Amino acid sequence: MALNISTPIAFFIFFVLVGGVNVALRLLRVSWALRPAELVLIYIMMIIAATVPTKGFTEAWLPKITGPYYYATPENDWATLAHPHIKGWLTPRDPEMIKYFFEGLPEGMGIPWGVWLESLFHWSLFFLVLCFVMICISVILHRQWANNERLVYPLIQVPLDMIKEGPKGSLVNPFFKNAVMWMGFAIPFFITSVNGFHNYYETLPTIELATTFSAFRETMSIPIHLSFSMVGFSYLISLDIAFGIWLFYLLGTLEQGIFNILGIASTEKLDIFATASPIIAHQGMGAFIVLVLASLWGARRHLKDVFNKAFGRNSTVDDSEELLSYRTAVFGLIAGLGFMGVWLYKGGLAAWLVPIFLFAVFVLFIALTRVVAEAGLAAVRAPLTPISFLISGVGSSAIGPAGLVFLGLSFSWAVNFRTFVMASAANGMKLSDEVGSGQRKRPLFWAMILAVVVSLVGSTWIILAMCYKYGGINLDQWFFVGGASSPFDFVVPYLT
Repeated sequence: MALNISTPIAFFIFFVLVGGVNVALRLLRVSWALRPAELVLIYIMMIIAATVPTKGFTEAWLPKITGPYYYATPENDWATLAHPHIKGWLTPRDPEMIKYFFEGLPEGMGIPWGVWLESLFHWSLFFLVLCFVMICISVILHRQWANNERLVYPLIQVPLDMIKEGPKGSLVNPFFKNAVMWMGFAIPFFITSVNGFHNYYETLPTIELATTFSAFRETMSIPIHLSFSMVGFSYLISLDIAFGIWLFYLLGTLEQGIFNILGIASTEKLDIFATASPIIAHQGMGAFIVLVLASLWGARRHLKDVFNKAFGRNSTVDDSEELLSYRTAVFGLIAGLGFMGVWLYKGGLAAWLVPIFLFAVFVLFIALTRVVAEAGLAAVRAPLTPISFLISGVGSSAIGPAGLVFLGLSFSWAVNFRTFVMASAANGMKLSDEVGSGQRKRPLFWAMILAVVVSLVGSTWIILAMCYKYGGINLDQWFFVGGASSPFDFVVPYLT
């Protein structure tokens, strides 16, 4: 699982695999050791799979489609205002089984799969199509970003160094012989271990890595946080990009501080996933739109070649080393977007709103993927969610009650862009280029799809099993309490 785009769990497992398991295999018999191409395949499948559980989809999805029922009270009147507009195939409907999902089953009862099957099927199908569309977009843009613009893809540099083999007969790869690397590993490992043990043994102290200070006449609290992953990945990017990230964060903070001092503020209500005040959030969304449109304009010749190849008008374009043929990627993108559009419409969103909503969704996916490919940020978030973008853009009355309620359910996949398949697919394709030049890439697509399916099925099963055994509200306060109730806390007031 992963909470951020850097998929740290995949990094750690790969670290153990290359530095431990593969060394042991090589020690037993050289031919048993995994080759670089095989290690890369495993790593790509891990970073793809890691985007599905927790904030990627599953642990956000299941509580958010049941939360409207569990957290409905006479005071908030969700039963009257919202429940009639929820399509039956989108959520389980058995109040008792939903209660047990959050509080745990009585002794001796099994998981009520029958209550869940319909909604699990429809949502899983939608998510798989979403992932397929993201992979198709990654294929279409891959050559432009990797070859024409030569983006750095900083997040792949560490696994590349890990698998780089030493002289013939060497048991351990050079990466694991580097004393400086082990020093860099030891410091965050020690600090995070101490802080982790503090949760079990309160007598152990914690090592604080974050603080805040007040600024702009105490109207803002500015955080300072030592992030080891940010320090590490920042080392791999160019000085210009690192300076740009720092400068524009500083300018954004300065702008907000000046607004606070002058009393410039918006009364607009955004959802809790917006990263800043409404003015700054909309400004950030505008910047993302410009970034994507400018990127697509810069890629216009490449995109022309891609679409000409897809529609059979230019047979000279070579797509043999791509993850999918351009024809498959383009028609897959069209078909996938069509399916998603129909699904959103059937869920309650008006037909004319569907393209606007999908535009906002994929602007954020493409922009954040571009940022990750170029800047290698270990953690990213969207400045504004597509849901707030749509409500702010057309107004709640134009969306209507059914559309607003459906947007509440869409918080399960369309708000927290901290980890998603497109960014991992883009990194995976570049990593495959670096290691497997000249090799067929088409099997890698099926490996990615397999990783998504296995991760989706496995994470869904384990979350349902743990929730019905222990009760979701006893597992995680954010996913099963605040995160489960916040979507309808946001949309229901628009219904009154």
